[in-house]
Amino acid sequence: MLFGKSVFQSILTRLDDEDAQEADAQPQANFRVSGLPMGFVTETWERPEPSPTESLYRLYGLDEEQTLSKVEEPPPPPPVMPPHLARLSDTEIAEDLALKPQDTPEKLMARRRAFAKFNHPDRVHPDFRPQATRRMTVANMLVDQALRLHPHR
Repeated sequence: MLFGKSVFQSILTRLDDEDAQEADAQPQANFRVSGLPMGFVTETWERPEPSPTESLYRLYGLDEEQTLSKVEEPPPPPPVMPPHLARLSDTEIAEDLALKPQDTPEKLMARRRAFAKFNHPDRVHPDFRPQATRRMTVANMLVDQALRLHPHR
């Protein structure tokens, strides 16, 4: 005990005194954000030096944003459908898959992956997704049928 108080009581008294002193002190203006790295914090409110282009726009009373927005890019050309996406009949898709009776299950899966690489709907332009979906549906059906008929299952 120090001066009639326990150590714990003296610490509490000291903390109360420090809190009272901090409350009386004027808060200092601080432009820093706690936890934000110093590279992101600036204490100046000065505007950076304008670029030469910006200076010219101001000199002639032009608005850079409006001037730039007036320049329109030509619309992109319409997409061209790849020729293989026009082959939508079951026989044409079977020809493109080139399935053979002697294909092993591994070979059938490799053919499925190779076919999907060029025909999957996610890999073609959105305008041609219905054709790609049709081709993938038929191709998957044909490969699944070949896997069911394979004798080494």
